[in-house]
Amino acid sequence: MNKRKIKTKEKKWLIKNTVSEESALKISEISESLGINPIIANLLYGRGYQDVVSAKKFLYMESEILTDPYSMVDMKPAVERIAEAIRKNEKITIYGDYDVDGVTSVCTLYLYLKSYGADVNYYIPNRIGDGYGVSEAAISSLAEEGTKLIITVDTGITADAEVAFAKTVGVDFVITDHHECRQILPEASAVVNPHRPDCPSKFKELAGVGVVFKLLCACEEVFAKKSSKDAALSIVSQYADLVAIGTIADVMPIKEENRLIVSYGLSMMERSPRIGVMALVEAAVGKNEAQRMANKRKRTKITSGYIGYTLAPRINAAGRIRSASIAVELFLSSDYESAYKIAEELCEANRERQNEENRIIEEAFKKIEKNGYDNMPVIVLDADNWHHGVIGIVSSRITEKYSRPSILVSFEGNNSDTPQPTDIGKGSGRSIKGMNLVDALCYCSDKLVKFGGHELAAGLSVTRENLDAFREKINEYAKSTLTEEDMIPTASADIEIELTDANIELADELRILEPYGVGNPIPAFVIRGATLTEISPISEGKHTRFAFTDGKRAIVGMFFSCRHESLGLYVGDRVDVLFNIDVNEWAGRRNVQLIVRDIKQSDSTRSLMQREYDRFEEIWSGARFSPDEEILPTRDDFAVVYRMLVASVRSGVDTLTVRDIIFRLSQIKDASKIGYVKLLVIIKVMQELNLMGITETDDQTYRFSIQYKSGKTELDKSNLLRRLRSQQNI
Repeated sequence: MNKRKIKTKEKKWLIKNTVSEESALKISEISESLGINPIIANLLYGRGYQDVVSAKKFLYMESEILTDPYSMVDMKPAVERIAEAIRKNEKITIYGDYDVDGVTSVCTLYLYLKSYGADVNYYIPNRIGDGYGVSEAAISSLAEEGTKLIITVDTGITADAEVAFAKTVGVDFVITDHHECRQILPEASAVVNPHRPDCPSKFKELAGVGVVFKLLCACEEVFAKKSSKDAALSIVSQYADLVAIGTIADVMPIKEENRLIVSYGLSMMERSPRIGVMALVEAAVGKNEAQRMANKRKRTKITSGYIGYTLAPRINAAGRIRSASIAVELFLSSDYESAYKIAEELCEANRERQNEENRIIEEAFKKIEKNGYDNMPVIVLDADNWHHGVIGIVSSRITEKYSRPSILVSFEGNNSDTPQPTDIGKGSGRSIKGMNLVDALCYCSDKLVKFGGHELAAGLSVTRENLDAFREKINEYAKSTLTEEDMIPTASADIEIELTDANIELADELRILEPYGVGNPIPAFVIRGATLTEISPISEGKHTRFAFTDGKRAIVGMFFSCRHESLGLYVGDRVDVLFNIDVNEWAGRRNVQLIVRDIKQSDSTRSLMQREYDRFEEIWSGARFSPDEEILPTRDDFAVVYRMLVASVRSGVDTLTVRDIIFRLSQIKDASKIGYVKLLVIIKVMQELNLMGITETDDQTYRFSIQYKSGKTELDKSNLLRRLRSQQNI
């Protein structure tokens, strides 16, 4: 039995802010009192700041405070055990994760402990050789090297067996983590995690490096004998940049404490960047471009988006493709030339990562299309040669495309030449709202070797012999949890605006809402009924450039990672656009542009198409029509359509929608008058007379093949044409 392929669905747009009479008055009051654009006031209102006081506090961060670090469970014993290790000159090892959060956590804690004379080193497991989390093998090796205290950062919360083992070899543990906890916590000297059920701290959304930040604030109170406020200010002034990078990269909500730290960290990177950060920024743009910008006394604008899309992937590439220690050394470097060499290596690793990612994506999509997963709410794919460091990114792409959870498992690295039942595959998964991935993995725990993570992202290990049983069980869980509604992709926007509102003044003023991130996303807008005046493929068709107009002004939009062929849109269409506003700076000029997140036909275009299709159905069912409707095709009409279709098939394009054909005909002289209904009549008659091989593959989509026939075709032999002529009013 053939399995049905998964069809990507059109996204459902959710507009957050709908203005009522009451809200309009409050938005106007916020705008006038604070002297801000009404659109900015509308955004603030929609994000919960619905009066002048709360809006002002948000804009100027008057309500954000750094909470008492000692409100976190086990903070005091953690500080005491670290202080004891420094006092006794015990060897301390920082045990971190290999992603950006882990790398920045390691660097922050290492630099701080070094500043107090600690005998400290660090250890980050290799993603391929060691896998995720704390291992007994690593503990044994560190113990042999003299380590007496291991401090975990961004990992360790599930290492109960490993911590128990460490005691047998004389090693203590202080665990700092932010991942979800299980029922049993490791019996360490201290376990600091805001997600502990018994932790009363008010702010739970810290990244791993955020937990390290709180640990340092607590230590600074004791080590430097400072007040809580002075200790926090001292730590912020030294390490906010690293904390900001890790927090943004780990997609933590940019609110409350995180917003304060990230804001200061971004300012710190703009004002006096750390040598490693400066080197990475300049390596990302290239030495020549960096020199050109330096000559103009201009620096790259450091925003949360720039960190998330430019810096973080390069830092992550170290742990994915090579060793995360490379990234650590970048941030610990005090010499620019050596830092720049490391930064170049990270950029090269990122290019390798991109190439590997593209290969795996292509293979994964082929597996999905071949096997079909329409009845499986969770896509679980496996292979023997997928790079462990890249499968998480590919899982994100699959989940985004098909709007359902996905898990990719790779058996790369097993020593046997032939697959064995006991081979262990390492997996990475992403989920959607509606299914907590850690809860799902807990349900399947009897089929797994180990697992851990967050609600929407997790890692796991599974044996080859248990993979099918795991696939079945996690889908069993998902079917009881997810609904069809959950698996409809959505795109959210804040408000609808007019095309003329999207100007450079608004783009500049939007910056007062920064820093952006989860909980305070980049504002998204919707424009309806714009006319498409240009569609241009960019970068060999990988991206698409649009031009829009409302009849008064024109604006350019970029849709990255989207091929225009997949959209079914044409010049002249009326479209609705969901987008972010950006500023494009080139050759000294600043122009506003749209960063398109989604685009679709406007209701007016859809209605026109539906009316035309309904009219065809009426006529095909026997309704009469007038000559003015131009329904009956001439021999010339048949000839031009036939020639166009033959040319298309010969060029390798044999499958076209009705809209594809109409657009192609619109580019041919004397063929532009062939409308929707007439074209469908031509296709039906050509099919009847066997002029071409024609198969309807989907709704209004046809596959054509050339039928070689000699002699002139007599259209009068068509029963369909004769019937239609009898229906035309005289």
